[in-house]
Amino acid sequence: MAEDIVSPFAIPRQNLSAMDGYAIAKDSLLSADSTIDIVGESQAGSPYSGDISAGQGVRIFTGAVVPDSCDTVIMQENTNFAAIKGSIDKSQLYTITLSQDAKHDDNIRKQGEEIEVGEAVLLKGKRLNPADISLLANLGFGQVTVYQPLTVGVLATGDELVAIGNELTSLAQIYNSNTPTLKSLLSDLPITIRDYGIIADDLDKTTTAVTQAMQECDVLISTAGVSVGDYDFLTTVIGQLGQINHYKVAMKPGKPFVFGELTKDLAKPVLYFGLPGNPLSTIVGSLQFVIPALWQMAGAAPQERPMQLSLTATLKNDVKKSAGRMDFQRGILSQNELGDFQVESFTKQQSHRIKQLSHANCFIVLAQDSGNVAAGETVKVQPFPWLHR
Repeated sequence: MAEDIVSPFAIPRQNLSAMDGYAIAKDSLLSADSTIDIVGESQAGSPYSGDISAGQGVRIFTGAVVPDSCDTVIMQENTNFAAIKGSIDKSQLYTITLSQDAKHDDNIRKQGEEIEVGEAVLLKGKRLNPADISLLANLGFGQVTVYQPLTVGVLATGDELVAIGNELTSLAQIYNSNTPTLKSLLSDLPITIRDYGIIADDLDKTTTAVTQAMQECDVLISTAGVSVGDYDFLTTVIGQLGQINHYKVAMKPGKPFVFGELTKDLAKPVLYFGLPGNPLSTIVGSLQFVIPALWQMAGAAPQERPMQLSLTATLKNDVKKSAGRMDFQRGILSQNELGDFQVESFTKQQSHRIKQLSHANCFIVLAQDSGNVAAGETVKVQPFPWLHR
């Protein structure tokens, strides 16, 4: 939502019956065995408009308007039929007897008790869901103002990369897995993705691709080409077309992470996220940095952004770690027979192991200053977000 939504009227708009039964006039006796003359009927969409005096009432149905002269609704189960009194306007007139004591204001949904006139029912930054659409429709809103979706560019770099669907013609080639992975990771966001394909390890081609993307996008995300190799040109290009605000983070995997801005000849900066080429590093960097930033840029209020679930679990095996970087190790999270969380780390944690990532269901998050962790100790765990969408 790009604006607050204010209710144009109260909900309920009038006093409504919460039950099938009888609406009883004010000042009527409501004790057991009292008799009430029923003089008409109020249906949903067809309210009773006649006069009602003390000692009288009308037959009423759930959701029907309670006449202004009535202040309680008695459930039909708490009444007994007494006698037919006659008829008027084709409606039968009869008398009922109360089978138990009743109270004033019983079984009435009061005007405005849920929503008051002028109440802000949805706030700017709300991420609309089916329940919100129901609320808006009940208030008569056929359209509302929302933020325009961000346009996010995605590109991969590397002479070794081959697009999915093409044949690998050399043992030195690999498929571009990062672009499909990124698209899947970003699929829940309110964005439009532009795929700029695979860019060769060439300074001029990289400059051309980034220049085009910065003219067409709000955000650019690249994979690979951000390290210090002889053929990693992206950091050079970003520096020429804008600035690098942050380079490298103390985490494993994903150390060569770049955040910057593309500004040359632009009225508004285009944010740049440079992820490592390693598939696992792409996922970790996206979850920890890129996706939270995109939700904020999209206009979502803090409470509307997806939460990264975090919990503690007991290690089932020893874990090796060197101090100096926060470590995201792959693991299998489970619960024992008592319902306590436990987690088992994969023995081999090299970042190139793609099958292992597919078989895991969580990251074991080990602090930057942590060393080896023994079985039986408690660790922080982040379940993969795609498991609880």
